[in-house]
Amino acid sequence: MDQQTIEKVTRLVMEKMKDKKTQPSSRTSEVKIWDHTSANNQFESIASADNADDEVEGRAVLSKFPNQSEKKKPKNEPIPPSTPEGDETDDLKELKSKTPARIGVGRAGVRPKTDTWLRFRYDHAAAVDAVYGNVDRSLLESLDLFVVNTKVTDQETYIRRPDYGRKLSDESKEIIREKCRKNPEVQIIVSDGLSSKAIDENLEDVYLSLQQSLKSLGLDVGTPFFIEKGRVAAMDEVGEELQPEVIVYLIGERPGLISAESMSAYLCYKPRVGTIESQRQVVSNIHRGGIPPVEAGAYLGGVIEKILHYEASGVELVKKER
Repeated sequence: MDQQTIEKVTRLVMEKMKDKKTQPSSRTSEVKIWDHTSANNQFESIASADNADDEVEGRAVLSKFPNQSEKKKPKNEPIPPSTPEGDETDDLKELKSKTPARIGVGRAGVRPKTDTWLRFRYDHAAAVDAVYGNVDRSLLESLDLFVVNTKVTDQETYIRRPDYGRKLSDESKEIIREKCRKNPEVQIIVSDGLSSKAIDENLEDVYLSLQQSLKSLGLDVGTPFFIEKGRVAAMDEVGEELQPEVIVYLIGERPGLISAESMSAYLCYKPRVGTIESQRQVVSNIHRGGIPPVEAGAYLGGVIEKILHYEASGVELVKKER
């Protein structure tokens, strides 16, 4: 996406986030829950309210999930035979249209159909390529991101020894001390993680939108860089070296059979060695079929503003918001 379009979308998202405070609303919609053990396509409707936390003006709003009491299903009800593909009900067609999951794909005897099996093999191969691939270096150069390494020496070690991916090499620590400013309000770091494809496909849009969002909020941003073969906890060692207020860590997610190019953004207030997972928070599923990359970058600026305001992240942030 070109830079002018990114700037326009970022402004629109930030304006919409601010308008949520001045126009509080509670929308209610119905969610249909199908009973897959029923031969009559029975379902029950559950009301779903889109409640939001409106306490802090101009900051990102985190949705609350409604609590639904669990209902026991009747036992010993016979399971109906699968519905042939040509006899799909309207309800099944509607359900399939709303999810990329493999549902209602049919079968040939006890085996999956040829088309279903080939698609599965294709998606599995894409996931493997995402894990073992390398990020396009020209992309990193265009975004002015220098590269450092963890203690991982090869991809097999990265997969088998997650602890190595959480620690920066001694040489990398020296490079970071030399090239980066200390004590910024916000430090951006990027890593391929478990999906190089996620970085290739999403990084440019997310990064440029995030930079614009932080600039419009007047936040001091440190020197961004790329960590090759990094794990989430590598942000703790960066925190020790640079002492930022907040770190936002853009990293490739573990690929699945639906998407091999999904990115996550981990955020933490004053991460240091010994930080526990409950002190982090994450915005995940950033890709074309999930959260649009440009919108994600704009939204992250609002989340960072909220973290700085409350001086907390993760579970502690939720507690302070109450």
